[in-house]
Amino acid sequence: MNYPQENIKPYDKEGKKSEQVELMFDNIAPAYDQLNHTLSLGIDKSWRRKAINWLKPFQPQRIMDVATGTGDFAILACRELCPELLIGTDISEGMMNVGRAKVKEAGLSGRISFVREDCTSLSFADESFDAITVAFGIRNFDNLDKGLSEMCRVLKPGGHLVILELTTPDRFPMKQLFTVYSKMVIPALGKLLSKDNNAYVYLPQTIKVFPQGEVMKEVISRAGFGRVQFRRLTFGICTLYMATK
Repeated sequence: MNYPQENIKPYDKEGKKSEQVELMFDNIAPAYDQLNHTLSLGIDKSWRRKAINWLKPFQPQRIMDVATGTGDFAILACRELCPELLIGTDISEGMMNVGRAKVKEAGLSGRISFVREDCTSLSFADESFDAITVAFGIRNFDNLDKGLSEMCRVLKPGGHLVILELTTPDRFPMKQLFTVYSKMVIPALGKLLSKDNNAYVYLPQTIKVFPQGEVMKEVISRAGFGRVQFRRLTFGICTLYMATK
């Protein structure tokens, strides 16, 4: 199935979305963390904690953090969940290089590794992980169904999937405020801090059209997951999806 966000690309209309997303994140990698925390007013940290707290009772020992970016979620998950193995995967080496430096500084190089992977064609064997996490990256997949199916394939039976994604609030006045914020504030700050005119125009566009709530729940279920549930966080600005294989 084709989803609207799969047709939105950061740069020109020619070429694969995944290649353009890789280039975009390589471009904005140095400023990404500062922008992320600034644009979310720091609330993104509490969202990550909620996702990790849901995983805690299951004590996953082998975790893959998909679209790991600069490794914020991977570092927090490693500290809070204490897994035997945590692998961060991404298509952007620029982002992961920032992550590698942060992991080294945190003294976690022996516990967290980074590998360049295409989420729609993972190199790992079937049933390799106890848990898979995706924080603020799934809307950049160039094929959502394939990405979810691949994550289901490499997850052990009974394993858990956690997704955090930015969403559009559906109630007054947050819906209206978010529209103004995403159309004006995000692109302006993105251009100022990252020097990439396209990236922070592209990102709000993908938030607007990405499947959310009950629709996303159905998409996750079709990929082979069960017990799919979701929670809207901070007036619906972010949604936490939880599922079990």
